[in-house]
This record gives sequence, structure tokens and C-alpha cells, in this order.
Amino acid sequence: MKKINTSPLSGMQELLPTEQAIFDQLKQNISDVYHHYGFLNIETPIIERTEVLLAKAGGDTEKQIYMVSKTDESADSADQALRFDHTVPLARYVVEHNNDLVFPFQVTQINRNFRGERAQRGRFREFYQCDCDIIGREKLPIAYDAKVIACIHDALKTFNLPEMKIRISNRKVLAGFLKAIDAESKATEISSIIDHAEKVPLEKSRAALEALQLSAEQVEKVIAFMFTKGDFTTVEAKLSEILGNLDTVREGLDELKAVFDILNAKEGMSDIEIDFMIIRGLDYYTGTVYETFLKDYREIGSISSGGRYENLAGNFTDQKFPGVGGSIGLTRLFFVLKETGLLNMTATKPIDYVILPITNNEFAASMQLASKLRKDGKNVDIDFSERKLGDKFNRAGKIANYAIVIGETEANSGKYTAKNLETGETIEL
Repeated sequence: MKKINTSPLSGMQELLPTEQAIFDQLKQNISDVYHHYGFLNIETPIIERTEVLLAKAGGDTEKQIYMVSKTDESADSADQALRFDHTVPLARYVVEHNNDLVFPFQVTQINRNFRGERAQRGRFREFYQCDCDIIGREKLPIAYDAKVIACIHDALKTFNLPEMKIRISNRKVLAGFLKAIDAESKATEISSIIDHAEKVPLEKSRAALEALQLSAEQVEKVIAFMFTKGDFTTVEAKLSEILGNLDTVREGLDELKAVFDILNAKEGMSDIEIDFMIIRGLDYYTGTVYETFLKDYREIGSISSGGRYENLAGNFTDQKFPGVGGSIGLTRLFFVLKETGLLNMTATKPIDYVILPITNNEFAASMQLASKLRKDGKNVDIDFSERKLGDKFNRAGKIANYAIVIGETEANSGKYTAKNLETGETIEL
């Protein structure tokens, strides 16, 4: 009988050891790919000054921030908060350490973040994000946008997932489009409508646009814009058909073409499509934006996303540090893939050998053998319990690959045999 409620708080992931082993392996695989691409690892503090986090947060994000206060302070007076993503703390980090960094600064952060979202299945309040970002000083060539997307793509490939589709766009195209149709003043509202258009009936999107007091012609042009997708030639022709003159969207189109062409040239890349329905909700994206989906499992939603941000550090300094980043929300993705049966990984048992001494007389020999195996890089456990040998084997089979029984003969001779707990085969050590 429980004395208190021992279940984890709502929105907090807690795994059994076998699941944790898979989760940790996926996390390690992502980290390995990031490092292969030349990204350097850092860790920023979990707790940041509230003014740092609120400098760019807004809307729902601001409402979801966990404030931190001491027991002798009220929550209202807290000047510290838990970070809700890696990007804002990264901007602070770059400003703080820019004299000691090498630019372009290619950095990865894989750690927990916290967001007080409404509790619901598959949405977590504590979650791992696996980010990679490239920060420039004053300038950052557009080719780095393609590098980040390619890196994220290759990290996701380690999951052995079904075929992916990468949908890319550019916020400058949207800005130029709205300027061309004289709807710049309603950019925020229109962006939100486009961002949600895929999840609602077309007529609901149309009604929302009409509610902004747009003319019938403007409404139809926005709808035509948001359904424009395909390769670069296709979308350029469609935009020309909608707008006629492409001067206001040319900068964004040129950036899109550069990113699209580089990604298309990469061997082993999944389907890439320009899609103007990709907006990204966070307001710090200024150029390239992208989302990745599983082609035959669109109901899962985006499995990674990111984009270009030119002005994020502008809240902290007058210096210009443009950047581009991508993120894999590992906690949510792990949950979704497990729920849908797409997690094509078998847990690797964390322990190589469990040593099973028959009596107390073999404890010393067990310790000596364990030390030798550990020096060889093996993970070794010794079962010192007084249970029957059969019960020890049952336990070993759940956590390890091999079991080594040490009795008087083995201890005296120093010769040991390891039994494979899956196949029953034995090997001499």
C-alpha cells in the first residue's frame, strides 16, 4: 500500500531500464552524427535569468515558462526560470563568450528543457531536445542552412524510420508576398492562419482570412500561395502566376533555390519539397524554415524542424550574430514511435557480464575477474546475493549478455567460462 502518490508528475517521462537503454542509444546516435558533421558540444544552465528567457518569448511560450523561486520568496518575485528551449540560452552564451569562440560557431546541445504545456498524451513538460546550430559573426552564408538540414536528416536516419519528406520554405518569400498584395500590416495573423491551415478545413482558413478584412482578391491570392509546393521551378512559376512581378520575393526565392539545390545534390537525401505552408510558429525565424515528416505517417506530425534566425541575439547585444539551427524533440519522438510501432530498435542489454559466485569463498576471485574485464572496457556486475543459482541466472538474463559462474574449481584455476544468455553457447575467457 503506497503511503503517498509515487507516480511521476503529468508530462514527465519515466522509462524502465530496457526502454531507457533504447532511448539512450538513440540519443547517442544523434550526438555521434552531430559530431561527425563538426558540431561542438556545450551545456548551458537549466536555470536562466527570467529577463533572458522573456527577451524573445511571447504568446503561449511566455505563459508556459516555469518560474523558479526560493521558499522564502513568492513566485511573483522570481527572477529566474527554467529554460524552455536551447536557442535563446545559446544566443546569450554566444554574446557572453564571443571573444573566445571560433566563427562560424558550430554547436550542439542535447539536454532537457521545460515547458508548462497543457497535460495531454504525447506532450511533455520535461523533454530532451537534440539541437544543432551554426552561428556566424555579422554574416552566415546560406549554404549553412542546407548543412543543418542535412545533418538533422542523417541523425534521423539512425532511427531506421520509413521514408521521410523534408518540406522547406523561406520567411522572406512570405514577407515579400504579403508586401506585394498590400497585406503587410496583417502579417502576424496571416502567418498564423497559414501555419494552422493543414489541420483545419479550407473553408475555415478562408473565413479566418476574410475576418481580417482582406479583399476577395487578397484572400484568393493567400490561399493560392499557401497551397504552392513542389520543386523550385514549379513554385517560381506558380508565384509568377499569382503575383506577376517577383521583385518583392526574389531574395527569399534565391535563398530557397540555393538550399534546395545543395540538398538535392546530397547522396541519400530523402524527398525534398518546397512548401509555402511551412511557416514555423516561433517569431525568431527570419529566412529558411523546414519541417520533416514521415511520408506515410503524416498523422504523427513533424519529427524535426528548424530554420534561420538573423536577429535573435539582438536582444542582448548590438553585434550581429546570424544563425541557423535544427532540433529533434527526442522525448516526444520516442513516445510517438513507440506508440505507432515504428521504433525499430531492440534494447541492447547494458551489462556485458554478470559474475555468479557460488559461495562467499569466491567473492575475492569474482572481484579480481570483474576488475580485469572492466579494464578491457566491459560492463560487469557481480551478484553477491544468497539466492539459488537458478534465480541468479534468471536475473542475469534480464540485464546482461553473458553469465560467469565461479565455484571453487574456477577460483583456484583462474580459468573461466562465460555462457551466452540468449543462445546458451559458452566461450572460454
